[in-house]
Amino acid sequence: MTPNPAHMAETTEAPLWNENEPARVESWRLHVLMEAGYPLPLAERIAGSEVDLHRAVELLANGCAPDTAAEILL
Repeated sequence: MTPNPAHMAETTEAPLWNENEPARVESWRLHVLMEAGYPLPLAERIAGSEVDLHRAVELLANGCAPDTAAEILL
């Protein structure tokens, strides 16, 4: 029996995006935000949003309070 090349491609190629990727990205964002100084509840809200992560970190680095930064960002 000759292998079907189309079927082989389906089974040997890694998916470009798997179902765990969004959770991994959010977890990484949460870690970065907490390292920057956001308390857990705010970090969770920001991590799960479309907020620009660099901007979120930059606000705290420039002296903005986490609560104020979250109000600006969200």
